[in-house]
Amino acid sequence: MAVSTTSANELTAEQVQRILIQPLEDQSVILASGVRIFDTNGSPVRIPKMGPATSPGWFGENEQIGEVNPTFDEVTLLPETMQSLKTLTRYSNELARQAIVALDAALKARLVKDVADVLDRQFIAGEGDEGDGTTAGTAPVGLLNMADTTELTGVGALALDDLHDAEGAALAADVDPTRLRWIMRPETFISLRKIKDGQQRYQIQPDPTEAGAYTLLGHRVTVTKRIPVVDSTTDTTSVILWDPSQVAVARDLAPSVKVLDQTFAAYDQQALRVVCRMDIGALNSEAVVVLRGVNV
Repeated sequence: MAVSTTSANELTAEQVQRILIQPLEDQSVILASGVRIFDTNGSPVRIPKMGPATSPGWFGENEQIGEVNPTFDEVTLLPETMQSLKTLTRYSNELARQAIVALDAALKARLVKDVADVLDRQFIAGEGDEGDGTTAGTAPVGLLNMADTTELTGVGALALDDLHDAEGAALAADVDPTRLRWIMRPETFISLRKIKDGQQRYQIQPDPTEAGAYTLLGHRVTVTKRIPVVDSTTDTTSVILWDPSQVAVARDLAPSVKVLDQTFAAYDQQALRVVCRMDIGALNSEAVVVLRGVNV
């Protein structure tokens, strides 16, 4: 019997496929949720906002009509202190020539995805600084930390009644219920899916006509790991019920790629630079309901 590639595969050349497998990763959710996006030229964005309702009155014939004075406010995005999100990767020209895949395209996809992920985490849980607590206004403030949102605290083990309470808070703030969406961690969502009644029947049923389309109380659910676990001792997290149409994103620069083919020429290298500058803010803070202290 002759020696073949089957019986002596150790002697054959390694077959390297010309594909690059991407890891399974959390998807970006905020920009795809339906927020209002305002493209800018880099300057601060001021969005006028009408104040609370006035109080018209009942007046009889020949009576003087009382005056009312409407008030106005504004939402300011992209202040001058807002920094840009940036990253840069260098690679040698030898690697670019010898790589079995299109190296520049692979690196571009990786860097753009990484920048978008950092931006998404900031839009959800950002505190408005670079993480050191001393440079406020240099990064966006996320949904979990926006001022004047509606909060339900100390939730504990999440139950269906807590979801109804969140929806009730949104309705009390005159939020359009047809626009509401949930954001929660995977383990939070699965714990809700496991709730049963006294006869061991699941209380939340998936829609058999639409794969992967999750709803709770009729509102679409976005499942993401970008909502943080805030207390490692008790393992608590948060759940967000919000109306994306009442949240604005100011976009000075979407994640943009620049190939630097001369900057590092002395090293016979090229580089890819990705830059992004955006901000987020609530047009009506009451349209964001946050359940805090949710057991993981």
